[in-house]
Amino acid sequence: MITEIYSNAFYMLITTLILALAFDLVIGEFPVKIHPVVWVGNIINFFKKYFIGINNKISGLLLTVCVVVISSLIVVVPLFIVIKLLYLNNMMIYLFKLVAILLLSSTFSVKLLLSSAEDVRKDLENNNLNKARKSVSYLVSRDTDKLSKEHVISATIETLTENIPDSYVSTIFYYVIFGILAYLLGFNDFYCILIAVSAAFIHRIIDTLDSMVGYKTKELSNIGFIPAKIDDILNFIPARFSGALIVIASLALGLNYKNSFFILKRDAKNCSSPNSGYTMSAVAGALDIQLEKENAYILGDCINKLKTDDITKAIDLTRLTIAFSTLFYIFILLDILLYLI
Repeated sequence: MITEIYSNAFYMLITTLILALAFDLVIGEFPVKIHPVVWVGNIINFFKKYFIGINNKISGLLLTVCVVVISSLIVVVPLFIVIKLLYLNNMMIYLFKLVAILLLSSTFSVKLLLSSAEDVRKDLENNNLNKARKSVSYLVSRDTDKLSKEHVISATIETLTENIPDSYVSTIFYYVIFGILAYLLGFNDFYCILIAVSAAFIHRIIDTLDSMVGYKTKELSNIGFIPAKIDDILNFIPARFSGALIVIASLALGLNYKNSFFILKRDAKNCSSPNSGYTMSAVAGALDIQLEKENAYILGDCINKLKTDDITKAIDLTRLTIAFSTLFYIFILLDILLYLI
């Protein structure tokens, strides 16, 4: 019975998720030369050269299909090979799980997300505004050279909280959903893991496509249209789920959870993006601050003046929101596992 549980799809989904998150939090990002997402970026650049000359939105569809199909092989091929080797030795199951853990961990960036915001906080704490501007320039697309201290704090909190769904919650959402669907469709336990990790990786592919070509510039308006729309669709539910979790996290941390919920309802749609406002506005409300991107959006009310410590509070909110989402996903998988056994 222990062996059956150990190779059960839901047991493997739970343990792979926990260990992949632990790997990311402890080790962090893969070296650039072997990072799967870096490879995806190179694949995007390769196909972009060929399709960008097509002067309509079909270019974005062709780019998306080609990149998803080719990039998915980064996950599918190694896991498929190990599955085929399982008959050789019972120890091969450990190799399969190791490969699955490493590939899943490459699809999210929790440690990088938190540490990037922490770097800006340290720069500001050391009264080095120019260095803080430089640090935040790696996180946002806006010009940071002349940002005031308050705008640097705002930009840091904005990008930190906007990326909660993109960097983790959305990715694991599709990992869990497709793992369950694969089981319900009768796939072998190991193929359930292959499909689940592939789903998470495909979400990361779409997110990478959006971050590289999903801009409304003259050059990218056509080729980036479809990737951006697909990214909006994929993040629709996770963004709102993340916003709700932030309200709960603010309650747990003793922050203004009532205002978090109020600002979430009032300001979430102030952004041009259909999804990014949900997490940013919830955090703005929880901290009683106003987040502003000039000529783009204003979220929250200026009850408290922005200060460096607000970045620390936003990091705590982000960390707890990610923890709550992980527990929620594990609870669903564990509930199904206990039902099956």
